[in-house]
Amino acid sequence: MKFFVNFLSAFRIFTAFAIILTLLYQLYWLTFVLYTLGAISDWFDGYLARKYNACSKLGSVMDHIGDKLLVVNSMLMLAIMMPVWFIIIPIILMTARELYISGLREFLGTQKIEMPVPKARFSMGKIKTTLQMISIAAFFLLFAVGTTLSPESNSRLYMFLLSVLPTIGIWGTWLSLVASIWSATQYTITFAGHLKKLN
Repeated sequence: MKFFVNFLSAFRIFTAFAIILTLLYQLYWLTFVLYTLGAISDWFDGYLARKYNACSKLGSVMDHIGDKLLVVNSMLMLAIMMPVWFIIIPIILMTARELYISGLREFLGTQKIEMPVPKARFSMGKIKTTLQMISIAAFFLLFAVGTTLSPESNSRLYMFLLSVLPTIGIWGTWLSLVASIWSATQYTITFAGHLKKLN
């Protein structure tokens, strides 16, 4: 089971780079499918690891890398494809947040201190990741729908998706930014507590 769990994490890493190529070649349906499978695997490997006690240090590292690469690569591609302030600003801030938290972890690692992800089912970090994945999926589906439907042949469905998907994507992006800042604040407080013990 550990092999399968690690395979899912490796698949997520592969997907994180594969969607860059599919977006560049405008294979939007393939992008959406790959991203959705990658997002589902994030939940699935965590569930299997807990249920079958298939956790390992390698699996934990691969899972963390896969999650970050999938989300950050996708957000950066969205910023390139939709260069508007209400997309670029939250993406820049959320990417900076990931680098900031990684920096805190790296420093504590040099002191042989771990700063684990909170295990609560509805931790702010998990809410942040869920919102990010939903909003990114909505944008990718919007690209896919835009290349296959036309206003003339599917007017009602086209107009519905054209209004709903951007709303989900934009609101999801900004709500995930709020969750990112909240989560970063929690990590900062935890980091400060460890720092006091070192001094």
